[in-house]
Amino acid sequence: MKKILIIRFSSIGDIVLTTPVVRCIKEQKPEIEIHYITKRPFKGILENNPFITKIHTIEKDVKEIADELKKENFDFVIDLHNNIRSFQTKKIIGKPSSSFKKLNFKKWILVNFKIDKMPTAHIVDRYMQTLENIGIKNDNKGLDYFIPTNDEVMISTLPLTHQAGYIGFVIGAKFFTKQMPIEKIISICKKIKQPIILLGGKEDQDRAAKIEHAIGSNILNACGKYNLNQSASLIKQANKIISPDTGLMHIAAAFKKEIISVWGNTVPALGFSPYFPGANSKIVEVKGLSCRPCSKIGYDKCPKGHFKCMMEIDETQFI
Repeated sequence: MKKILIIRFSSIGDIVLTTPVVRCIKEQKPEIEIHYITKRPFKGILENNPFITKIHTIEKDVKEIADELKKENFDFVIDLHNNIRSFQTKKIIGKPSSSFKKLNFKKWILVNFKIDKMPTAHIVDRYMQTLENIGIKNDNKGLDYFIPTNDEVMISTLPLTHQAGYIGFVIGAKFFTKQMPIEKIISICKKIKQPIILLGGKEDQDRAAKIEHAIGSNILNACGKYNLNQSASLIKQANKIISPDTGLMHIAAAFKKEIISVWGNTVPALGFSPYFPGANSKIVEVKGLSCRPCSKIGYDKCPKGHFKCMMEIDETQFI
C-alpha cells in the first residue's frame, strides 16, 4: 500500500477530529502517501499539516475532480464522512475502502426518545476503527492543529491589558441553539476577573459589540477580525477557553487547553466532547431537561421557546 485517500468534506471541528487518523497512518507507516479530500473553504485547516502529501478540494460535486482522482491511482480509501458525496468518491476511485459508521439510528433514538444507545467511545476512537484492517492503532496523542507561521498572532500586538494572559470566550456557533445567549455571556463575563478575548466569525460581530459595550476594557472583541488560523493562535496562547459545542472547541483541545465546554441542545453522549483537553477541563450542561437533546446538530431557534438548556446554565461553573 503506497497511497491512501482520506475523505471528510466538512466542517471545521469534524475535520480537526480526523487529524489523529492522518498522524497515526503516517507515523506508523511512513512509506504511505496520504491524500485528503475536503470542500475548498476548509483547505486551510489542513494545508499546513506535515503528514498530508496532497489536498484535493471540491466546491459542491466530486465530479469536478473525477479525472484528477482517477489519475492518482489510490490503493485504499478511508471514508470518514459516509454520505452521498463520499460514496460517489469511492465509486469514482474504485479501490478497497473502509468507512466510518455514523450510527444515525442510535442518534435518532437519543434525540427523539432520549434513550442513549450510543457507544461510550469518542468519535475519534470510532474514526480510528476504520484503520483496523490496515494495522494502524491509536497513539492516544490527541488532536493536531498546525498554524502557518505567518498566521501566528504576536502577544505584543494585543492591548496591554491582555498581554499578561487572558481567557478566550467563543461566542459563535453555526446554530443558534449551540450559542450562549448574549445576556448569559455578559453575566458570566462580569464575574470573570481575568481579561477576555471574544472569539468568533464576522457573523458574530454585532453580538460581540454588545458584549464589549456592556463589559468595557476587560473585553477584546476579536470576532471577524482574525482568520481561522489566527483565531487558533489566540486559542493556543490563552490561559483557558470557554466554548460551546463548535469547531474552535476542538481546536482548543488540539492545543491541550483547559476548556469549559458549554452544551445546549446537543449532548456529549453524541461523541463530540473535547478530545484529550488540558487539566481542569469540564463540561457544563443543564441535566434533567426532558427536551434535551432536541437535535444532533442544532436549530435556528429553541423548538420549545424557552431555551432552558442555555438560560439555566450554572454561572458559578465559570469562575
